[in-house]
Parts: sequence; C-alpha cells; structure tokens
Amino acid sequence: MNIKLSEIAKIVNAEISGDENIIINNFSSIDESEQGDLTFITDSKYEKYFASCKASAIIVNEKFNKSRNDITYLTVKNPQIAFANILSKYFPFKASLSGIDTSAFIDSSAKIGQNVSVGKNVIISEGCKIGDNTVILHNTVIMQNVEVGNDCIVYPNVTIREGCKLGNRVILHSGVVIGSDGFGYYTDENNVYHKIPQIGIVIIGDDVEIGSNTTIDRAALGATIIGNGTKIDNLVQIAHNVKIGKNTVLSSQVGVSGSTKIGNNCILAGQVGLAGHLEIVDNVILLAKSGIPKTISKPGMYFGYPAKPHREALRLEAHLRNFQNYVDKLKQLEEKISELEDKSGIKKT
Repeated sequence: MNIKLSEIAKIVNAEISGDENIIINNFSSIDESEQGDLTFITDSKYEKYFASCKASAIIVNEKFNKSRNDITYLTVKNPQIAFANILSKYFPFKASLSGIDTSAFIDSSAKIGQNVSVGKNVIISEGCKIGDNTVILHNTVIMQNVEVGNDCIVYPNVTIREGCKLGNRVILHSGVVIGSDGFGYYTDENNVYHKIPQIGIVIIGDDVEIGSNTTIDRAALGATIIGNGTKIDNLVQIAHNVKIGKNTVLSSQVGVSGSTKIGNNCILAGQVGLAGHLEIVDNVILLAKSGIPKTISKPGMYFGYPAKPHREALRLEAHLRNFQNYVDKLKQLEEKISELEDKSGIKKT
C-alpha cells in the first residue's frame, strides 16, 4: 500500500495541516503506530499516546491541540467515522471464492440469483431462494425453504434452519445458528418434560450483522424478528418469539428470554439478561451485567439487578460501599444511647 495522503483526505473531506504529499503505507491504532502509518484519535483516554505516536499522519477533530510539528493532521468532525470510511474504501469485502464449488450440494428446486458464490461442502436445500451477489462460505447448511436476500455474506459453518428469511446485506459470522428450536416444554402429572413443537420461523431484516456463535431461536408460532440495521455481537442467545427493533445493538453474552420485545435504537451491553414476556421501549441503554426482570417503559440508561435508572443505581451502589461505615456508626449511637440511659436511670424498653 502506497497512497498519497491528499488522496485519502479527499475521501472524508479532511483539512490537511502539514505535508499533504506524505505516502501512507499502513493504517494503525495510535498506540501501535509506526512511521508511514495513518492513525486517529477520538477519545480523550487515548490522548496519552499522542506524545509517543510514531505515525506520519493522524485524524483529529477541530478541538484537538495540534502541539506537534513532526506529524501531519487531517481535521474532520468525527475522526472515528472518518477512519472507518477510509478503511471501507481501501478494504472492501472480497469473497475468497467465486462461482459455485463442485463439492456444494444445491437442490434442483432452489433458486440461485446472479453472481452468487458458494464454497466447499455447502448444502442448499429444496425450495431455497438465494439473492444476487450473495456469498455463502464453506460448510454452511441452509435447510428447506430458506430465503436469503441480495449482497449477503454467510461465513463458514453457519446453519440456517427451515423456513427462515434473511433480508439484504445481512452478515452472519462463523458458527451462527438461525432458527434453532425454541426452548419450549410442558410437564405431565409425573413431572416428565415433553417437547412443544416449534413451528415458527426467524425473520431478519436488512443490514443486520450477527456475530460468531450467536443463536436465534425460531418462534413457537409466528416469527422471531430482528429489525433492520440491528447489530448483534458474538455469543448472544435470543429465544423464541423475541422481537427486536431497528438499529439496536446487543453486545456479547446478552441473553433475551422468550417473547420479550426490544424497541428501536437500544443498546444492551455485555452480559445483560432479560426475563421473558417483557417490553423495552425505544432508546433504552442497559449497562453491563444488568438484570431486567420487568418491563421498562421510559427511555434512558439503566443499571444493576434488578435494573434501575442509572443515577438511582449509582446512589445505591455508593450506599452499599459505605454500608459497613453505617453499621459502625449505628453501633456507636446505640452505645451512646445505652450510656445515657444508664446515667439517667431511665429504664430501657
């Protein structure tokens, strides 16, 4: 890679302060940068690395203190977004295969769009529809009557169970299972568990990305639904009949129990757990390890178990940290009251 900095600046309409003719041959984080690299800084906690940064150029915002003269600055409104757009320009996804591998099995009834790539040992079952420009990588199994939209990327070892539907530009990372049976059982008079047939499907909207080893269960009846633009991290479990809105983010190890509804533009941080049959309104942020036992009907930030509004949760945490001090002070007060009672001759009650 040998790219003139002025060419990179045009991609994001950056203002250049310094030598626009510098040649960039790599992109890097600020703490690991070397001569010839382009890096960026967007969070104040990374400013400590600026003094020792070896990069030839750095993307910053308008308020950044350009205190060094030996580095060239690209000034933009949002350095993180600019850096991401630059990476997307120079590192677009390219399938590591083209065409359909001879080891793949595609049922004669399946409809395959134009410019579809299919890897080794892929199975595409009867009644499936695969959209244009979609890439399905090795060892993936797509069962009966699945629909996959245009421009999707399905990484190796993914399973998409029967009847499920994927929109356009969906990305499924390795190990994802879409449409596994929901966890539904009943017990008889002898307390023996019997399986309840799970006959629904999963519907995934456009521009959804799902991380490795995440599982999304099919509905018992109807559909488990993931809205357009939602992003789901690795190792997430979404149970049957869950409905997640648009542009919502679920971080690693989130667990969502059956029939819970999550609104649009929500953020669920790592290891958040939600009980079943709840509703989370739009624009809710659930901080890491929060437990949600009941419906949240007001937008805002929540934390703890059971989850409470963030400020309230912080106050309670502060009191818990000082709990032993409160106990010690209470004991001291009891001792003083006891002494006063003894001196006054008042009988204790």
